[in-house]
Amino acid sequence: MVELHPLVAYCNRFLASGDFDDYAPNGLQVEGERPIARLVSGVTASAALIEAAIAWDADAILVHHGWFWKNEAPCLTGIKGQRASRLFKAGCSLIAYHLPLDAHPQVGNNATLARRLGWVDAEPVADCRGLLWSGRLALGCAPETLAAELSERLGRRATLIGAGRERIERLAWCTGGGQGYIEQAAALGVDAFISGEISEQTTHLAREHGIAFLAAGHHATERYGVQALGEHLAERFGIGHRFVEIDNPA
Repeated sequence: MVELHPLVAYCNRFLASGDFDDYAPNGLQVEGERPIARLVSGVTASAALIEAAIAWDADAILVHHGWFWKNEAPCLTGIKGQRASRLFKAGCSLIAYHLPLDAHPQVGNNATLARRLGWVDAEPVADCRGLLWSGRLALGCAPETLAAELSERLGRRATLIGAGRERIERLAWCTGGGQGYIEQAAALGVDAFISGEISEQTTHLAREHGIAFLAAGHHATERYGVQALGEHLAERFGIGHRFVEIDNPA
């Protein structure tokens, strides 16, 4: 068991959350009533995740996508109010880390995705705050083969823009909604850029830069960082941890 605030303070230091100008507050978002003996992790602080955590009698929920985003109504009404009410009634805390959990070299989404897929020489690209990474395949392959492997390993059909590439060896990637990094990726001279989402302009940019682009799912590419952080905290503080997968095809 660990007290809530020391656990959050440790996470803030470990993830260097103060170094990021983010779209939402990082750290403790809802303060519960008790120390942490059981921690549930998940990608997004949805009603389904909250109910699963309460059913397991969790003391805190750790997520990548929390609440209180910029340009979003701040009032706890409607859906957000219903979610918050369930947390308050259960006395459960909500802890969220967004960009710091994308960037971390050990438990971050980019690092853990590379490990899961067996990409080698994985490292963050300079001057991109750890949000854009590069590396290579252990064995080069055709774009269609890479898309099939991503689809199988992540359980979500990847969208492929081949852009005339016949073989993929060097990669760049940014999980989640990181498709906007495609031009920085192209400047690295990679064969393919991988992200979670695709925007209308991404197809044109991939074709005109002559690199393959693969969109493997926002949720699918960001499942592994929060799991790794939860496991790290469980080991460090001797608490119970359970990752709850709430299916999301997007």
